[in-house]
Amino acid sequence: MSQPRRNLLLLPGELREGHDARRSTRDWIVDVLMFLIAIAIGVAVLADTWEEHSELALAVDVAVGLAALVALWWRRPHADAVGALAVGASIFSALAAGPGLVAVFNSALRGSRRGRRVVVGLCGLVVTVFPLLYSTGDTYVVEVVIGALLTAAVFGWGLFARVRREELLALRERAQRAAEEQHLRVAQAREAERRRIAREMHDVLAHRVSLLSLQAGALEFRPDAPPAEIAEAAGVIRAAARSVLEELREVIGVLREGPEAETPEKPQPTLTQIPLLVDEVRAAGTRVTCRIDVEGTRDASAVLGRTAYRVVQEGLTNARKHAPGAAVAVTVSGGERLVVEVVSRRPVGVMAGEPLPGAGAGLIGLAERVAIAGGELEHGPGTDGDFVLRATLPWAT
Repeated sequence: MSQPRRNLLLLPGELREGHDARRSTRDWIVDVLMFLIAIAIGVAVLADTWEEHSELALAVDVAVGLAALVALWWRRPHADAVGALAVGASIFSALAAGPGLVAVFNSALRGSRRGRRVVVGLCGLVVTVFPLLYSTGDTYVVEVVIGALLTAAVFGWGLFARVRREELLALRERAQRAAEEQHLRVAQAREAERRRIAREMHDVLAHRVSLLSLQAGALEFRPDAPPAEIAEAAGVIRAAARSVLEELREVIGVLREGPEAETPEKPQPTLTQIPLLVDEVRAAGTRVTCRIDVEGTRDASAVLGRTAYRVVQEGLTNARKHAPGAAVAVTVSGGERLVVEVVSRRPVGVMAGEPLPGAGAGLIGLAERVAIAGGELEHGPGTDGDFVLRATLPWAT
C-alpha cells in the first residue's frame, strides 16, 4: 500500500469525505478505544460506589449506564443529543461516568455552541450532585474540585482537537479551491489557444484557398487558353495547394499533445512581409495597388506587425471572395498610430453570387485580434460604394 493511501486511512472520515462520511480505519480504532475507556472508567466508579447502591439503585444505575454507553455509537452525527444524554445520566449513574466523559470530549469536538453550553451546565450538576449521592471517602469540596478539574481538562482537550481539525479542514478547502482555480485557468488557456488556432487557420487557409479558387475559376473561364498560360496557372495552384498542406500540417502539430509534437514555432509575419503578400495576390491575377508610408519599423512590436499583416490578408481574401475582378488598394501609414486600410473597389459588371460558407467569421476573428492589440477595426461600405476595411493600431502593444 502506498504512503499517501496509508495516510488517508489514518485520517478521520470527516476530514476525508465530510460529516456524512463512512467510518475510516482510524475511526474504528478510536471507537473501540473510546468504548474501552468508557467501560473502564464506568466500572471503576461503579465499583468504588458499589456498597452505597441498593439493589434497585444498582439495577437502574447499570441500565442507564449501558444506555449511555450504547449512545456513544451515534456521537459523531448527534454530538449534542448524545452529550446531553450521557452527561445527564452520569449525574446519578456511576456506570455512566465513563460515557459521560467521552461525551464531554465529543461535545467540545463536534457539538454546536448551544449544545456545548448545555453539556457544560450538566457537567456543573454532575460535579456538585454526584458527590452528594455517592461519597468516595474524600471531603465534598475535594470531590467537587477533582471532578471540575477532570471535566475541564477533558473539555479543553476536545476544544484543542476541534481547533486543529478546523485548521485541517480550512487547509483542505483552500487546496480544493486552488485546484479548481488552476483547473479553470488551464481551461481558459486551452480555450484561448483554440481561438488563436481558429483565427490562424482562417487567416492563413482562407487566403490560400481563395487563391486556389481564383486560379481554378480562371481555368474554367478560359478553357481555350494557351498551354503556357494553363501550365502557369496550374503551377500557381500546385504551389498554393502545397502551402495549404504545410499550414495544415503545422496546425495539426500544434493540436497534437505530448512531447513528440513539440516543434519550433513558425516565425510570425511582420510589417515587412506585407509587400510579399501583395505580390503573391497580384501574381494570382488580382489588381492590387500598395502604398506603405511608415518611417521604419523599429517601434513596431511583434503583435503589431502580425496584426497589421492579418488585416491586409483578410482584406485581400474578402476582396477575392466577394468582389472578384475588382481592384484593391492597400495603404499602410504611420503617425501617432498605425493605420492599415484595404479598400475593395465597387465591382462593375459582376453578378452577385451566393455568400460563401463562413462569410463574416473572418471579420469577427480579426476584430478580436485587433482588440487584443489595443486597436480599433472598422469595416463597411464607403460613401462611393467601395468596401473599406480599416484598422487603427497603437505602436506600443
